[in-house]
Amino acid sequence: MSLILCDKDQYVEELMILKTIAETLNESNDMKQMLQTTLERLLELTHLETGWIFLVGDKPEYDKMADFNLPPALAREDKKPMRCGDCLCLRMHWAGSLNEPVTIIECERLYNAIEQSWGETGNLTHHATIPLTVQGKRLGLLNVGSPGKEHFSAGELALLQSVAYQIGTAVERTRLSEQKEKQAVDSISRFIVDYYAKASKVTRYLWKINDMNKMYTAIVEQLAQSFDWPSVAMITSDENDDLHLRTFRQNGVTHNLKELVRKGSKKTSKKTGSVHRAYEEQKVVVHEGPVRILPGVQPYMYTAALPLKHHERIFQTYEMVGVLFIGRENPSFSELEIQILEVLAEHISLAIEKICLYYEWQDLLLVEERNRLARDLHDSVNQKLFSLSLLAQGVREQTLHENSDTAEAMGDIGQLAQETLTEMRTLIWQLRPSGEAKGILGSLRDYAKKLGIQLTFLMKEIPELTKQVEGTLYRIGQEALNNVSKHAGTNRAWIRMEKVGPHLYMKISDQGRGFTPSSSEQHHRSLGLTSMKERAAEIQGTLSISSEEGTGTMLTVMVPLWTEKEVVDA
Repeated sequence: MSLILCDKDQYVEELMILKTIAETLNESNDMKQMLQTTLERLLELTHLETGWIFLVGDKPEYDKMADFNLPPALAREDKKPMRCGDCLCLRMHWAGSLNEPVTIIECERLYNAIEQSWGETGNLTHHATIPLTVQGKRLGLLNVGSPGKEHFSAGELALLQSVAYQIGTAVERTRLSEQKEKQAVDSISRFIVDYYAKASKVTRYLWKINDMNKMYTAIVEQLAQSFDWPSVAMITSDENDDLHLRTFRQNGVTHNLKELVRKGSKKTSKKTGSVHRAYEEQKVVVHEGPVRILPGVQPYMYTAALPLKHHERIFQTYEMVGVLFIGRENPSFSELEIQILEVLAEHISLAIEKICLYYEWQDLLLVEERNRLARDLHDSVNQKLFSLSLLAQGVREQTLHENSDTAEAMGDIGQLAQETLTEMRTLIWQLRPSGEAKGILGSLRDYAKKLGIQLTFLMKEIPELTKQVEGTLYRIGQEALNNVSKHAGTNRAWIRMEKVGPHLYMKISDQGRGFTPSSSEQHHRSLGLTSMKERAAEIQGTLSISSEEGTGTMLTVMVPLWTEKEVVDA
């Protein structure tokens, strides 16, 4: 069917075609989808049956971006004839001689299909080729045709050229959009890679440090220098949840101090500073606006407070370490940067935790050495002094009536040996680990060995306990280990003891089969659990247990810490 219509009708029809094509081109930002939809719509509006679009680069590069209703000869083998080899219209494009729409008298691809018997061509022999251009820049080719149609009029080619201009403009717009998106992605990728490279450098440096004070200084200095941040501060927490400004770096100068910035009893509110909120809510808090947040630290337009916390995997809890504070004038903190900063904060928390573990290891080595010395003194020197005392006493008794001077000398030697023995016993006692809780741990470890349980202790500081508290905790620990041995189906257990404010927490955990409160196994345990709760209540403590089938059981004992003076006064 001819595209030539009567004057007015033809004009209106062409405008409608151009309008529809323009709308279609704006429906998608995906190049292939846009060209495929536009080609199908164009063929429908112009009553043509077949078409394809090439986007062409430098010779011999080209891509078939869209096609519709190809004859079987050209659609064979996943449209291989349209993807491989060149043709007259492509060669004309590369030669720069195809500047206007033309009618290809005999399509080379169709000719080859007939010659090599690739299949039916559906009587399609000719097609119109219209260059896709924008501002003189050649982008590709639009080919359309119908079976038996051997000629395209000037009016038809002019309309197709107008459509080709629209397609060319849309192709260039989409290419520019894709290029901008790629540049944006590349920019983000470079930002991420650069950020992580700097963060990795900082964390590698921090992991070499085994002194906590040096760690605090290194954190603020390394971050400020690596990321060019004008202000970095390290805020730490103590056992009472008090926050202290330990060190900060501002404008190239490091300040080491320990200044209280929040009492643990003070809860946060909407007006509370970002550092306090980050600590209480355990999340990154960003702030915009020059507000003084820390004493001695000048206000900055953009600030971020990152919580530092240690994840206790055995007991599935978080232990707050402190807050990392960052201040700068620009730019603001993006969501992407905040996500990376959260990872950086985790690495810093791990580096701090590593030092805590190092200190614990050093304490254990010291305890082991003290125990060894105490055993050596008890087994050797102490026994010899005791023997000397007995020998002196025996000689004194034998010489008491024969030689008073010798007897007196032997008495002095015996007295001196007794005094030395007393001093030695005092020294041995001093060499033992301080605090009765150390005795609890050793006793529980020995008891676990008898049950065939591999027991691991997780703790930082062991407080001094009264004998009543010590005995009660030991009995509760015994019963808990019995439950692990009898019911948990595992030979591993963990005990964590820690002081939190005025209370001591002892947590005994396993990763065995677990149970539910309503299960029959709970009844078998009930007597032991009741006994443990009664023991805890005797020292004004509480006992709770949490368990889930397949994940294990955790028993938590909380008792108040009484000093010796408080016990006497009571």
